[in-house]
Amino acid sequence: MNAVSCTRLSFRYGKAKVIDDVSFEVLEGESVAVIGPNGGGKSTLLKLMLGLEVPESGKLNVLGNPAGRSRRKIGYVPQAMRFDPLYPVSVIEIVLMGRLDRLGVGAFSKECRSVAEQALETVHLGDFRNRPFSSLSGGERQRVMIARALACEPELLLLDEPTANIDLSAEEKFIEALVALRQKMTLILVTHDLELVSELSDSVLCVNKHVHRHSLPLSGETIREIYSGRRRIEHDRKTRHQQGDHSVCGHD
Repeated sequence: MNAVSCTRLSFRYGKAKVIDDVSFEVLEGESVAVIGPNGGGKSTLLKLMLGLEVPESGKLNVLGNPAGRSRRKIGYVPQAMRFDPLYPVSVIEIVLMGRLDRLGVGAFSKECRSVAEQALETVHLGDFRNRPFSSLSGGERQRVMIARALACEPELLLLDEPTANIDLSAEEKFIEALVALRQKMTLILVTHDLELVSELSDSVLCVNKHVHRHSLPLSGETIREIYSGRRRIEHDRKTRHQQGDHSVCGHD
């Protein structure tokens, strides 16, 4: 069964088309990396899956429903969190934000607190529950954000540049936490980190207005084509031809 099914999807910001006639599928239980140049539409694609943006045309189903209707089943870790370091909030209070849609009258239930604490254990931060969030390192904060996403008990986890603000000393534990999660749910992560791609992914979606799927490992030639400004158009045409789309080849 498909976790994500996208058919001829297009989206634009104003006059600028960001996603153009895109079709792809992600199976339940897959771990898929989304790569491509800056400005190519990677983060926008996640926002469309969440229902935070509305397509111009095409269809996008997520977990069996039109995008936006399955939001309670999706965990989302944004690229950056705006946070006032002077605001007195604890780690467990951050994680409980993932249960806000289940908040009863006055306080979170024992079940919500249990789920939040289990989410912290999953990312190996159970002993940090009462620490001030502001006291944590960048890597620890990012793992807390994953715990917050896990607190909604998702079937699909979306991560936008999860290692972007993590120092190298914390990255190993962070990747270990993600490797464990890929056994339990569908993962889709936007990243420029090719080591993270090889550690976590079953395949790759290359996004640059269009979307192409590539198997792993990526060749050095493919990587150069994806990230080289001069060769992206060539890569797009060649890959679409190989995958049966001859609309830019001049033949049927």
